[in-house]
Amino acid sequence: MRILVIEDDREAAAYMVKGLGESGYVVDHAADGRDGLILATSHDYDAMIVDRMLPGIDGLAIVQTLRAQDIRTPVLILSALGRVDDRVRGLKAGGDDYLTKPYAFAELLARLEALLRRANPTAAETRLGLADLEMDLLGRTVTRAGRGIELKPREFTLLEFLLRHAGQVVTRTMLLEGVWDYHFDPQTNVIDVHISRLRGKIDKGFDRPLLHTVRGAGYCLRAG
Repeated sequence: MRILVIEDDREAAAYMVKGLGESGYVVDHAADGRDGLILATSHDYDAMIVDRMLPGIDGLAIVQTLRAQDIRTPVLILSALGRVDDRVRGLKAGGDDYLTKPYAFAELLARLEALLRRANPTAAETRLGLADLEMDLLGRTVTRAGRGIELKPREFTLLEFLLRHAGQVVTRTMLLEGVWDYHFDPQTNVIDVHISRLRGKIDKGFDRPLLHTVRGAGYCLRAG
C-alpha cells in the first residue's frame, strides 16, 4: 500500500518513513504544504499522514482542499495542538483521525491500519495464500505446510506482491515499482538477490517449488 507523509520536521519524517517502510508500506514524503498538496492531488494514495503546522500551506488547508476536490483518501492529522477544540477543528476540516505529538510509532501504525480497514472494508484482506503457503498480513507471519518462515521486511513485501499476483508473470519493472518504489532501473541485482533469498526460504525443503523464473519475462508464483 502507498502512503503519503507530509511532515516538515526532517528527523520526525525520516523516522516515520523508515518505520512505515519496515512495516511494508511504500512511502512518499513531502517536506512542505505546497509539495504535499501537489503529490496528494496528482497521485493515488491509500492513506495520508499530514502534519498540521506546515510551511507554505498548513495541514488543515491541505485536507480541506482535498475534500473540496472530492478526494476521499483517509487522512491522519498529526499535531502538537492537542486541546479538544484543536482536535475537533481537525476532524471538521475533513481529517479522519487526529494524533497528538509526541506519539508512539506503534500507535500511529495502529491508527493508520484502522483507517485503511475502514476506508476499504470489503478489500481488507488479512490473509493471502497459495497451496500450502499462507501469509497473515496483520500478524505479519508466513507459514508453509504449517512451518513458520522468518522473512525480513522487504522479503515480506516482495512475497505479498507476488501472492497478490499469483499465477501471473510479474516483470522486473513491476517489482521495482511495486516493491522498491523505483521508477527507473537502478542497474543493480537487487531483485535477483531478494528473489534468491525468498526462494530459499519458501521453497527449500518442500516437495514442490512455488516461485518460478520465467526466462526473459520475470517471475511467477504458482502451485504447478
